[in-house]
Amino acid sequence: FNSLNSDGLPLYDADIISAKLYAVAETKNKGREFTELWKELLKQIGELSSTKIANIDSILSQQMYYERAKNKEIVTESGSVNVTTPGVRRYFTEINKSLLNDPIALCEKMINLSKIWIKVSNYPVVQVLFKFNENSKLFLASYFHRFNENGVSEEKMEVIFECMLRLFTILELVDTGYSSSNFKTFLFGEVVKFVDNTVSVEDIKADFDTHICRKWNEENLREEIIGYDGNSLVYLNEYLFAKEKGEVFNLGTKYDIEHIMPQSGKNKDIIKSDAGMDDLNMFNEYINKIGNKILLEYDINRSIGNEWFRTKIATKIADKSGYVDSKYPIAQYLVELYKNNSKPYWTKDDIDTATTKAGERITKFIFGK
Repeated sequence: FNSLNSDGLPLYDADIISAKLYAVAETKNKGREFTELWKELLKQIGELSSTKIANIDSILSQQMYYERAKNKEIVTESGSVNVTTPGVRRYFTEINKSLLNDPIALCEKMINLSKIWIKVSNYPVVQVLFKFNENSKLFLASYFHRFNENGVSEEKMEVIFECMLRLFTILELVDTGYSSSNFKTFLFGEVVKFVDNTVSVEDIKADFDTHICRKWNEENLREEIIGYDGNSLVYLNEYLFAKEKGEVFNLGTKYDIEHIMPQSGKNKDIIKSDAGMDDLNMFNEYINKIGNKILLEYDINRSIGNEWFRTKIATKIADKSGYVDSKYPIAQYLVELYKNNSKPYWTKDDIDTATTKAGERITKFIFGK
């Protein structure tokens, strides 16, 4: 039974774990109660799966991380951190099979965890964090166990979310991988504090502040941001810009990364010249700088295509929408900045200025300033 179902196909970890939980529940005359709770869990996870936040396997994995942190199983007798992680099936059925002795409680914990994910997934900071490394979810889920669904609010959770976002922003910028001591080992040590209600949020933040300041140089990271040509930091820059201006930021569901100076199109050569970049190598270098990229609604971005900057920020473009119709803060800012300019250009200097500001903004955020 543990390896094959009635059709002779391998069973998933969740199938085996749920079957064992049900068997224990039956011996306690709680089979029906467990069945209803498991259905509720799968319903919540169905909602999470539809938005690619979590599935049943990831929820079980997150629960395992919590249990191991709570029991300090990741701390050795000498006090060092052990980052070796067992498989989910082996953990629940062999290493800590006592968890299966209370199927109702275990199921209720995972339902609460799933409900919290559904709730927090709408927070702007979480929407941005999801653009970085998936491993952040494993540690945040452990912190969620401090709360029930109704006790969670954006205000309460923001500090922890931003701590994780700061660290995973660095991971995006440096050559060192997640498995290094600067990331994985640090987080494994910290997650023991995440699950401990006696450890304050302020203490956890102080740990992140100290770790970041000790391990990385501010000027070096600023230079990495200025030379960055990926997309994850575009979301972060937009989020931080909105906070800086006291404006609302909501990522939404249909959006694009917009290149203010377009990558291609029939006007490319003229746009390059207007921007003061006749050299193709320079153009290719600048096109993907963070100062040349903003968020824009999908429909608006498709509408304006590869138009000139002055066309993009125009009040209206015939029957098309431009930046003026966007709800994203940097697009709004550009419209306001150039609204009285009859023939505005977006030049190399503009990209340099926007890139430098983004570098300063993100660096300050990383170092908690």
